[in-house]
Amino acid sequence: MARLDDLGAVRRRWLAGAGGALAALALPAWAQDKPALQRIRERGALIVGVYNEMPPFHAGGQGIDVALAGALAKALALKLTLLPFNADENMNDDLRNMVWRGHYLGFGPADVLLHVPVDRPLMAANPRVSIFAPYYRERVMIARDLAAVPKMESLDDLLGKKIAVPGQTLAGWLLIGAESGKLREQLSTKFKDGTEAAAALLRGEVVAAAGQASELESMLSGDARFAIEPLPSPRAPRDGWAVGMAVRQDATELAQALQAAVNELGAQGRLAVIFGRANLAWRPV
Repeated sequence: MARLDDLGAVRRRWLAGAGGALAALALPAWAQDKPALQRIRERGALIVGVYNEMPPFHAGGQGIDVALAGALAKALALKLTLLPFNADENMNDDLRNMVWRGHYLGFGPADVLLHVPVDRPLMAANPRVSIFAPYYRERVMIARDLAAVPKMESLDDLLGKKIAVPGQTLAGWLLIGAESGKLREQLSTKFKDGTEAAAALLRGEVVAAAGQASELESMLSGDARFAIEPLPSPRAPRDGWAVGMAVRQDATELAQALQAAVNELGAQGRLAVIFGRANLAWRPV
């Protein structure tokens, strides 16, 4: 997840890509007492927060979360106002800035924030928000060139071979610390995310690449030269983690409407289509 960088750059990107949300967010004081869904319907647009630089979910105005945001707005018979933003230091900050209070740069909150971990400790730490509607299960994975690494029963099969991994991620931390650091010297950690690591594998610069399942699969799925499988590390989350969405805790009707929309999108096969366009297989969470 991208870190918050230079504030001036953040402001410029936001003004260029999401400045239209300001007008939509300008509500009269008397409207604040109305239920969230009623206010949104009167406004006529659903404001959806999406993370910047999170391929394949959002990059350059495109991606799974952008398409999902549009589908949710359509299901609620509303227009879409997309509110992209750079991640802060942690999820608690993001939930505060984008769901219940608003960002200190002067924008937000959104009506709903996408790509929120559906995690009980996170829920308990943030009583002002409601986290629900999981729509994807993420995992830490590793991809390998089958010609160079025909089998991988453990990380020992990668000894002496160059591996690409985004250093400031869970995959990076797991590999840097694996087996008391014995793979550390063969890791290339300069990549900002798993899609960049996968691109290095495609170019033949490395024989393996680690990252999140969505990142690796969006780049490599369907290519018979590569295998993608769970990172063989006992410290990796066994079942991965689900991502869903978040609204203010008191926005009960909105949460119910969005949950119903996600259920319908899944049942109708439309989530599978959205994910398929990014070369990912969608499965019910």
